Amino acid sequence: MRESYVLVGAGSVSFTRGLVADIIRQGRPCDLALVDTNADSLAVAEGFVRKLIDAEQAPISLRASTDRRDVFVGATAIICTVGVGGRKAWEQDVFVPRKHGIYQPVGDSVMPGGSSRALRMIPAMVAIAQDAAELAPDALFLNYSNPMGPICRAIRKATDVKVIGLCHGVNHVSHYIAQTLGCSLDEMQYTAIGMNHLTWFTEVSINGVDAMPRLKAIAHERLAAGVDPSALGSGFAEAGTAQNVDLSKVDNPFTWQCTELFGAFPAVLDRHITEFFAPMFHRKGSYYGVTLGVEAYSFQETIAYGDAEFAEMRRIAESPEPLPRTMHDSTGGEHEQVIDIIHSIRTDSGTVFSANLPNTGQIPNLPLGSVVECPAVASKNGLEPIQQRPLSSGIAGSLATRMLWVETVVEAALEGSREKFVQALILDGAVESVQQAYALADDLLAVQAQYLPQFG
Repeated sequence: MRESYVLVGAGSVSFTRGLVADIIRQGRPCDLALVDTNADSLAVAEGFVRKLIDAEQAPISLRASTDRRDVFVGATAIICTVGVGGRKAWEQDVFVPRKHGIYQPVGDSVMPGGSSRALRMIPAMVAIAQDAAELAPDALFLNYSNPMGPICRAIRKATDVKVIGLCHGVNHVSHYIAQTLGCSLDEMQYTAIGMNHLTWFTEVSINGVDAMPRLKAIAHERLAAGVDPSALGSGFAEAGTAQNVDLSKVDNPFTWQCTELFGAFPAVLDRHITEFFAPMFHRKGSYYGVTLGVEAYSFQETIAYGDAEFAEMRRIAESPEPLPRTMHDSTGGEHEQVIDIIHSIRTDSGTVFSANLPNTGQIPNLPLGSVVECPAVASKNGLEPIQQRPLSSGIAGSLATRMLWVETVVEAALEGSREKFVQALILDGAVESVQQAYALADDLLAVQAQYLPQFG
C-alpha cells in the first residue's frame, strides 16, 4: 500500500528531519503532510523538508497545513510530536517549581513539570485523536509527545483510538548496555518493562548466557570507585554535549546504584530516572554534590540547544544555498524506529519493539488498564504486547504508585479539576506539604492559563 503519513507537530524540526530522512531511505513512494498550529514553525519545517525531498529526488508528495483536518482524510499513519506552548511553556514547568525549591533536570514526564505539562497536552491530544477517529479511522495513531503515560492513558480513556506510544529510550539504552558489556547488539537479548522513562531491563543475556550478574558486578566496581561531581551530567544529547562525556570518569551513578540494589537496569539513565526517585533521594535537586537541572543536566542548556537547532533549521530552509550534505544523513533520536515499525506492521513481520500500551495482563502485577512500556510484536493488527513474568515486588512498587499518579493527573486534565491537580502533585511526592501543593498548583495554573481553557 502507498503510505500517507501525517506528522502533527512538524515544527519540531529535528524530529521532522530525522523522520523524512528515514522515509527517503526506505525509497518507497508515499505522501507526507506536515501539520503545526504555529504558521512560522510550519513554514520552516516545510521549507527544510522540501529542500531535502528535492535534493534526493525522492518520490514523496508534500503538503503542509495549520489545520490537521485538512490533511487527515486518507491518512494511513498519524504521528504526533506535539508540544503545546513550545519551549517557552516548558520553561515555566521547570522554573516555577524552582521558586518552591523543587529542581528538575527534564520536567516533561513526572514531578510538578510533568503534571503541569500533562494539563496542557492531554486535551490537545485527545482532540487530535477524536479528529483522527472521525476522518481517518483506519490510520495508525502513534504518539511521541510527553508525558507519554498520561497522554496515552487519556486517549484510551476518552476515545476509541488505539494509540501506540513510542520512545527511543529503551532502544538507546540497549546500545549503551551492549557497549558496557563489550558485545554487539545482535549478541544481546533483553526484556525491558516499566513506564516511559522508568523502564527496567529485567533480563539481559549474551548469546543466551545471563549477563545480569556482570552488570551488577560492573555497578559495584563503578560505585566503589566513587563519584567525581566535576563533570557529572555535563554531557548529554539533549544539550548537544554528548560528545563531551568521559565514561571512565563519571557515568550515571544513580542508575548503577539502582542496578546493584534492584538487580535490574533502569532506563533512561540518570537524567530521567532521578525524577522518579527525587522525593526520596534528590530533595532540592541534590545529586552527588551538584544540583539537578542546574550544574547536572542543565535545563537551560537543553532549551538553548533547542533554540539554536531551530534557528539553524530556519537558516537552512530560507537560504538559497543547497542543503548541506550532513542534513541528508539518517540521524538518531525519537523518530528513529517509527518508519520501520509501520513497515513491520504492514508486512506482519513479527519483529519485537518497545511500545507503550495498556496493560491487559501482560504484566501480571501492575494495574490493569495502566499504560506500560513493554515488548510488543509487530503484526497486521498493530503492536501486540508479549506476556511477561510478574515483576519483583520492589520494581513493581517503583511503578504502581506512579501509575496511580497517572490516573489522577489524567482526571485533573480532562475535568479541569484544581483539586485533582493538587492531589497529583501530592502523589508525585516532590512537594513537602499540602499547603505547598496548593500554592504550586495555583502558580502553575496561573502561568499556563492561556493553554488551560478547561480550568476556566
